[in-house]
Amino acid sequence: MRCLPAVFGVVFVTSIALLAPAAWGLEPKSSSDWPQWRGPNRDNISSFKGISTDWKAAPPTLEWKIDGMGGGYASVSVVGDRLYTTGNVGTSQNVIAVNLKTHAIAWSTPLTESSPKHGYEGSRCTPTIDGDRLFAISSNGQISCLKVSDGSIVWSKVFEKEWKGKMMSGWGFSESPLVDGDRVLCTPGNAEAMIVCLDKSNGNEIWRSAVPDKGDKGGAGAGYSVMAISEGAGVKQYVQLIGRGLISVRASDGKLLWSYNRIANGTADIPTPIIHGDYVFGSTGYGDGGSALLKLTKQGDGVDAAEQYYRPAKELQNHHGGMVLLGDHLYFGNGHNNGFPICVDLISGDIRWGGKIRGEGNGSAAITAADGHIFFRYQSGEIALVEATPSEYKLKGSFKPVFQERESWSHPVVCAGKLFLREQNTLMCYDLTAK
Repeated sequence: MRCLPAVFGVVFVTSIALLAPAAWGLEPKSSSDWPQWRGPNRDNISSFKGISTDWKAAPPTLEWKIDGMGGGYASVSVVGDRLYTTGNVGTSQNVIAVNLKTHAIAWSTPLTESSPKHGYEGSRCTPTIDGDRLFAISSNGQISCLKVSDGSIVWSKVFEKEWKGKMMSGWGFSESPLVDGDRVLCTPGNAEAMIVCLDKSNGNEIWRSAVPDKGDKGGAGAGYSVMAISEGAGVKQYVQLIGRGLISVRASDGKLLWSYNRIANGTADIPTPIIHGDYVFGSTGYGDGGSALLKLTKQGDGVDAAEQYYRPAKELQNHHGGMVLLGDHLYFGNGHNNGFPICVDLISGDIRWGGKIRGEGNGSAAITAADGHIFFRYQSGEIALVEATPSEYKLKGSFKPVFQERESWSHPVVCAGKLFLREQNTLMCYDLTAK
């Protein structure tokens, strides 16, 4: 059975402009950097304009590649002239910093005393960069704060020791930390401490969220997802996909606001939820997963989440490559162990195109977006460029990177006109700019 790997997510509106993060109360960040999982706004959309879009005539060119990233499926973060990732190096799991000017490793700091043991060994976490600090989670469940200057560790907390951490299955913790103001959040997965909120300066606990296990569909413990921020129903909250499905906790004190179990599966719940206004879209792979759109409304001092639609796994599901919302439409690779390109109308859940298109490669597809296009990175290594339009599937070309090993599950990143591809121990940088 194939699983996870990379680190490892909505209703109709009348104006595309309303889809900006400011629409749900969050301040959008305009940045040429990619400081965390899914970019500056956690929407998986690069701000770069001016990519070459005729890949059939002129595919991206390799600028450089280096080794030293270690083993794993983590993606990368880019801030200024530094790139950051995590990987199994020697006998430990490390955070690695790369100097983008010299194409050399600036530092590599061990987080663990030994390489964590689990299915598909290697790292999953994309580091979160916040000023002069970096936050990362090792696949054995340890959150650490490091100095970006030299990689020295400021503080660490071990999930098992602090909160009796628990995963829904045995492929290792795959979360990338969420920094929100003076706080950093993570998901240890224990029923009494499903999500914890820490002071980012010292790691001291601010609150923990109790999410009682009702024995519903799915598996107890943390999933393989990364949480998102919502202002749905006028309440700031953190939305996460755990073993029992979607949950939301109040940002102020961690109180459980709502839960939704129908898309949970018993193996691995993975994709980051998609947030828009009062709506949440979630999807999971495997045979008993599926996709759903929820609407949030205020109810007393809490929030209610009402199902707007549900699509079973055989119709609509994302395995672990992630989803992107552009305009009124969602784009992703559809199907378990398949990256069939698809475009879905958010208000109805109807498929505009795709869903059964084989695409340019095989296996699940990790995606990102830039300049009105979607980049599909298939498990077999191929990279395809597809125009983000609901009218039809418009392939602009594809190419195979110079190096491919095992499953190409690490999510691609577009930043400052470059395409960064992490492939286990190897990092590749391709030029995307129009000539």
